[in-house]
Amino acid sequence: MTEMIIAAALGYVAGSVPFGLVCAYLAGLGDIRKIGSGNIGATNVLRTGHKLAAFGTLIGDAGKGGAIVALMLALGWTDLAPVAGLAAVIGHCYPLWLGFKGGKGVATAIATLAVLYWPAGLTMAVTWLIMSALFRISSLSALAGFATATLISALYFDGWPYICAIAALSYWRHRENIARILAGTESKISFKKSA
Repeated sequence: MTEMIIAAALGYVAGSVPFGLVCAYLAGLGDIRKIGSGNIGATNVLRTGHKLAAFGTLIGDAGKGGAIVALMLALGWTDLAPVAGLAAVIGHCYPLWLGFKGGKGVATAIATLAVLYWPAGLTMAVTWLIMSALFRISSLSALAGFATATLISALYFDGWPYICAIAALSYWRHRENIARILAGTESKISFKKSA
C-alpha cells in the first residue's frame, strides 16, 4: 500500500507540471489560459501560431507521462506502473497549483500508454493522425484514439482497467467538445494565430 501511494503521488506530481503554461511564457505569449480555449495543452498553444511553443508543450506533456511509467518499470514496480500512469494523467487534468484546472491529458495519455503497453499507444497515435487528417478536429481524433486503444488493451493487456480509466477521464474532460461535435460547431485544427 505504501508503494502504491508513492507511485500515485509521483505520478500526480509529474503529470501536474504545466508545460503549456511554461512554454507559452518562455515564448513571450503570456498566460495561455487567457488565449483561445484557455486550455494548457499543445492544441491551444498551437492556436497562438507559435509552433515551437506548441511542440515544446507536446514533448513536455508526453514526456512526463512516459517518464514516470518508465521510472516505475526501472525500479521494478511493474504492477504499479499503471497506477503512476493514471495518476500522471489525473495530475495533468487537475493540477493542484493551477486550481485543479489543467489540460485534457491527450499527449500525456499517449506516452503513458506507449510505455505501459506499446500497441495501445501506437494504436492511439495512428488513429489520432488518421482522424486528424480526415476531419481536422483534434478532440474527435483523440476520442477515437482512446476508443481504439481501450479496445486493443481490453483484448490483450492485463492492465486494461487502468487504460479504460484513463480513457474515461479523457472522455469526461472532453464532454463540452463532444457536445460541440454533435452540434457541428467544434473548431478545427489550425496553424494560424488566433485573434
